[in-house]
Amino acid sequence: MIKILIADDHSFIRIGLIRILKDKFSHLEITEVDDGESLVSEVMKNEFDMVISDLDMPGRSGIECLTQIKLIDPKIKVLILSIYPEELYAVRVLKAGAYGYMNKNAAPQELVSAVEKILAGKKYITPLVAEQLLEQSQSFEVKHESLSNREFEIFKLLADGRTLTEVANSLSLALTTVSTHKINIMKKLGLKNTSEVTRYAIANNLIADL
Repeated sequence: MIKILIADDHSFIRIGLIRILKDKFSHLEITEVDDGESLVSEVMKNEFDMVISDLDMPGRSGIECLTQIKLIDPKIKVLILSIYPEELYAVRVLKAGAYGYMNKNAAPQELVSAVEKILAGKKYITPLVAEQLLEQSQSFEVKHESLSNREFEIFKLLADGRTLTEVANSLSLALTTVSTHKINIMKKLGLKNTSEVTRYAIANNLIADL
């Protein structure tokens, strides 16, 4: 019996994933949760062969959960799903211990192929991600790669025009914590204000041009 845990705060996404997987795999047991806290709780209580998790969920993000899951049970294989393009998060989540990263707009057969590969113990890496990994192995690194996962989340929200209070509420963090992270982000990227954060993000294709 293959045991898979699906985490996504949208029920229609979970329903779609379950249908795709059950059409392809026999002897499949699926558990579903709708937030990061429940995801980590389930991993602590039960054993799973694989976790399929959304990147953006209420409370803990998919990257936070991934880090925690690898501490709880390093053997669990994790596939991260997201609306964001590969060039934005794929390398980051792979470095954090994920077995793959997939855009939610991918075809159902692509999901099946990724799950088959990951269950076989292999990483799911597209040609684009392979190229990014090669560039980084050759010591090419852009400034924002130096940001921690939490700093990168805050950076994206700031670049999108969110206030510090909105960022704090979105990530369930104290305002002082967000302020400290913003200072560190500015130092690492050599930026002076939020407008420069937005311009940097657009120039590096991290958000759409406004």
